[in-house]
Amino acid sequence: MFVTSAFAQESAPAVEGGHTGTEGDTHSETGVPAEAHGVFPPFDPATFPSQLLWLAITFGLFYLFLKKVVMPRVSGIIDVRNDRITQDLDHAARLKGEADAAVAAYEQELAEAKTKANAIGQQASDAAKAEAEAARKKVEAALDQKLGEAEARISSIKASAMKEVGTIAEDTTSAIVEALVGGKASKAEIAAAVKSVAR
Repeated sequence: MFVTSAFAQESAPAVEGGHTGTEGDTHSETGVPAEAHGVFPPFDPATFPSQLLWLAITFGLFYLFLKKVVMPRVSGIIDVRNDRITQDLDHAARLKGEADAAVAAYEQELAEAKTKANAIGQQASDAAKAEAEAARKKVEAALDQKLGEAEARISSIKASAMKEVGTIAEDTTSAIVEALVGGKASKAEIAAAVKSVAR
C-alpha cells in the first residue's frame, strides 16, 4: 500500500526529542509548510511575471478570436440588416409614390366625374326647360286657338242674336205702333227706325 510521507509522519510518533508530529515542519492536514499559508497566490509578488505573461497571452488570443471570428460575423449581420433596411425603405418609398399617384389619379377622376355630373345636370336642366317651354308654347297655341274659336262662336252667336233682336225689335215696334196709332207702318220704316235706335 502506498503511503505519503506526510501521512507517515503524522501517524508515527517522533523518536527524537520525545515530541509528536504536531510540532514538526509540515502541516498535519495539507502537507504544506506552515509559513506558506500567509499570502494568497494571485497576490504573491513572486508570481506576478507569470501572471502578466498569461494575461498577455490570454488577451492576445481573445483579441484574435474577436478579430477573426466575432467581428466578421457581427459586421456581416450588420451589413445584412443594413441591406434589408435599405430595401425596406426603398420598397416603402416606392409604395408611397404609388399611393400618391393613386390618390392623384383618384382626385383627378373625381374632379372629372364632378365636371361630367355638372354637365349632365346642366344638359338635363336645359332639356327640361326646353321641353317645358315647348309644352307651354303648345298649350298657349291651343288656348289661343280655342280662344279664337270661342270668339268666333261668340261673334256668330252675337250676330245671330242681333239679327233676331232686330227682327224682334221690328216686330215689337210694329205691334207698338199698331197699338198706339192704330195703323200699320211699313216694314222699311220700322227697320229704319230700329236701325237708327240701335246705332
